[in-house]
Amino acid sequence: MKFVNPRGGSSTNSGLDGFFSISERGSTVSREIRGGLATFFTMAYIVVLNPLILGFGKDADGQVLGDGSAPNIPMIAAATAFVAGVLTILMGLVARAPFAIAAGLGLNAFVAFGIATDMSWEDAMGLVVLEGIIIAVLVLTGFRMAVFQAIPAQLKTAISVGIGLFIALIGFVDSGFVRGNAAPPLTMGIAGEIISWPMFVFVVGLLTTIVLLVRKVKGAILIGIVSATILAIVVEALANVGPATLADGTKNPAGWQLNVPTFGDVFGLPDLSLLGQFSLFGGIGKVGVLAAVLLVFTLLITDFFDTMGTVVGVGTQAGLVREDGTLPRTREILFVDSIAAAAGGAGSVSSNTTYVESAAGVGEGARTGLASVITGLLFLLATFLSPLVSVVPYEAAAPALVVVGFLMMTSVKSIEWDDFEISIPAFLTIVLMPFTYSIANGIGAGFVSYVLIKAVRGKAREVHPLLWVVAALFALYFALGPVKVLLGLQ
Repeated sequence: MKFVNPRGGSSTNSGLDGFFSISERGSTVSREIRGGLATFFTMAYIVVLNPLILGFGKDADGQVLGDGSAPNIPMIAAATAFVAGVLTILMGLVARAPFAIAAGLGLNAFVAFGIATDMSWEDAMGLVVLEGIIIAVLVLTGFRMAVFQAIPAQLKTAISVGIGLFIALIGFVDSGFVRGNAAPPLTMGIAGEIISWPMFVFVVGLLTTIVLLVRKVKGAILIGIVSATILAIVVEALANVGPATLADGTKNPAGWQLNVPTFGDVFGLPDLSLLGQFSLFGGIGKVGVLAAVLLVFTLLITDFFDTMGTVVGVGTQAGLVREDGTLPRTREILFVDSIAAAAGGAGSVSSNTTYVESAAGVGEGARTGLASVITGLLFLLATFLSPLVSVVPYEAAAPALVVVGFLMMTSVKSIEWDDFEISIPAFLTIVLMPFTYSIANGIGAGFVSYVLIKAVRGKAREVHPLLWVVAALFALYFALGPVKVLLGLQ
């Protein structure tokens, strides 16, 4: 049931009720607590997935995030939960809205596979901090809406869909279900067959998550990860599968891709040494000003529009959206979200953003920031459970990436495929992200082709001036390689 927020006025209640406007928004303390719990259990999977995405990538020096030589999944998990907890509480206290914050899926993949590969992890996280600072300035100056309006809505949709396919591909590849070959370039499993126990766990986990999702079970993704992990532990205990790479370096194609699922420690003091490990301007020195600007811009665009869509969508579900399309304390909501982006980089866990899973809490009755405070406190508690994530093999977590990819792709129906002026740029945006393993390439191709098509059809004036600038930057970005060859620099 949706509650339509009263226009104007102020609550006469005092204390907790008055601060969060609980009665004014038609809620109760018990509903807010229940909503906070629902949101946490719906999005708690990020504490597992974010370390597996970031921990699996390598920077330009071949180092992984954390210790450098090998993935430190519990360390990344602790930092992920800590930053999410602090920023979600801040959202509740400052914006007083039922929105939770955590490391953004898609954004973390871009940082791991699109930025860190060209520089150190500290440099990559520094660019994330810069992105957050820029968004904060855009919020304070009111420029954020201008940028939002510059890009066609259907191109924004294509960006989200493309990231969804990219995330799904990561899940399929890193689970070993899809593998590279000489011919064909990609195939299923080992020599085209599902013949290993880890792939069996992946398939069962994926089907389980799908069943839970279609049955509309709350926390379907988290339940899917947990159930697949339990199955993996049982399989390893009975079959003694072992890792994909043995201690002597020998490859075991039928082994577990990341963690061997053996039950170990559950509780432990959180290792937060990742916090503060960033270099604000190091990335600019490594890749140059133009490339750094484009990387920051790609982060900004993705974060920018995901947040605005989430806030409006969840806010509408909560009955908080006014007739003019704004929400109470919109400025505060967007400002905290921008601070979260910078905090994610400063915490070495990628840009943090407002989560659409907040809708789960709203569905349970949450209408105020008290629900966010509850969710944030649970994330802080989860920092003490970070050793548990080292039990989860990639085959148990990867189904969640595939399902999240599906959820992000569902908006593809809003693209007008009969209109070539938008459908061709949208198509290029969507397919080039997974096909080139780069979110930036997809966004750039979409912007450049959109401007080009409008220009050749005599509709150049329909293109926002800001989009001309962005397209020109991306065109220069794509031309850097040939230009260097012509100049004898490469």
